Amino acid sequence: MRATGWLLTAAILTTPLSAQAQSRPDQKAFLGLYKELVETNTTLSAGSCTQAAAQIGARLKTAGYADADITYFSVPEHPKDGGLVAVLKGSDGSIKPMLLLAHLDVVEAKREDWVRDPFKLIEEGGYYYARGTVDDKAQAAIWSDAMIRFKTSGYKPKRTIKLALTCGEETTFAWNGAQYLATSKPDLIAAEFALNEGGGGRIDDNGKRQLLAIQVGEKAAQNYTFLATNPGGHSSQPIPANAIYELADAVKAVQGYEFPVKFTDTTKAFFAASAKAMPGEMGDAITKLLANPEDKAADAIVSRDKAMHSTLRTTCVATLLSAGHAENALPQRATANINCRIFPGETVDGTLAKLKELAGSKVTVTANQPVRPTAIPPTLDPKIMGPVTKVAAKHFPGLPILPLMSTGATDGIFFEAIGIPVYGAPGVFIDKDMGGIHGLNERIRVASLYDGRDYLFDLVKAFAG
Repeated sequence: MRATGWLLTAAILTTPLSAQAQSRPDQKAFLGLYKELVETNTTLSAGSCTQAAAQIGARLKTAGYADADITYFSVPEHPKDGGLVAVLKGSDGSIKPMLLLAHLDVVEAKREDWVRDPFKLIEEGGYYYARGTVDDKAQAAIWSDAMIRFKTSGYKPKRTIKLALTCGEETTFAWNGAQYLATSKPDLIAAEFALNEGGGGRIDDNGKRQLLAIQVGEKAAQNYTFLATNPGGHSSQPIPANAIYELADAVKAVQGYEFPVKFTDTTKAFFAASAKAMPGEMGDAITKLLANPEDKAADAIVSRDKAMHSTLRTTCVATLLSAGHAENALPQRATANINCRIFPGETVDGTLAKLKELAGSKVTVTANQPVRPTAIPPTLDPKIMGPVTKVAAKHFPGLPILPLMSTGATDGIFFEAIGIPVYGAPGVFIDKDMGGIHGLNERIRVASLYDGRDYLFDLVKAFAG
């Protein structure tokens, strides 16, 4: 009854997309593209990135791109995991191209867990709700829309602009389109630099913009498997050796452990600016922690903010569990997936050693394949920061721009591995709880999406000339 009432309330509050929410013709056209992309299921289990890429490609063709300007890619073993690369040729061949990168795939979303249909774009209370509204279809739609607007307006850039829409970013064991491009078609995506997800901006609970962030570096994502095994037996005669209990003890040990605080040049700059912007207890604690990373009291205060907590250190968390084979039998096998986000400078093997220490002798710990490349942090290049700052002054006057190390991981690692520095573009603001990304009822403020779109359009033009 409670679940039924919950869904009924949601149905009453939900309203159709408002035609008046977007006053400009170009915004209405963008909404059509964004809506189509969001409502195309691109989960690994049931969706198709290939379909989403084809839909974007059709819009590019309508805008005037020739067949030679668009390259679709996939492999026979993964026909639904395809993507595309589109090219708007620049007039000055002496200037290296720029690359706009976004991924089409999204995290799984179970309809029974969501208030609204996760694959239906719904506008409600000033937000768009659906899986992928932020991660990463906002970026994919904005980049695709910009390429279309450039073509239809007759814009002639000096610098060649490339767009790469890929699949496989959200699942480490999936076929990865960005990795495929970097290893099999490097000339197709060759660029001086790339703009990707990972940056953005943060909004407080009242909808006020707090800061603008450009991602400069990221953590490495790595999964580990905890495995406990026992002979099992009849559940009517339990014994101390129980695979579930042994696994639970190991997982609790991971929960109770905090990796040490560390800083990179990027995170030092981020926290120094944050200390100035956050007077009082938080600002004082950040200042103390910068001076002494082993200050536990200061760490406790700063780490109340989950984003700052994760920016300070490696984190590991249990994300999947599986145990037992029958309800009336002692478990013979229990496993857990531990998802780690490894701080730059630390290693997969070093983290494995710590997890083995925490798990104890009764649980086996292994690093899952594939082991991805370690992120190579790009520099705070004035050629990047200059246009970012100048365009931001027009769209978001007075707002500080902070270099940010992403606590997540992106497909930028594959392009950095072949010498293309990748930056997480600022511009799209999300709520401080991350807007339900990877969780339930993912959302983005309508105003944030359109404001970010305008900023990023102007930013690309500033880079392209």
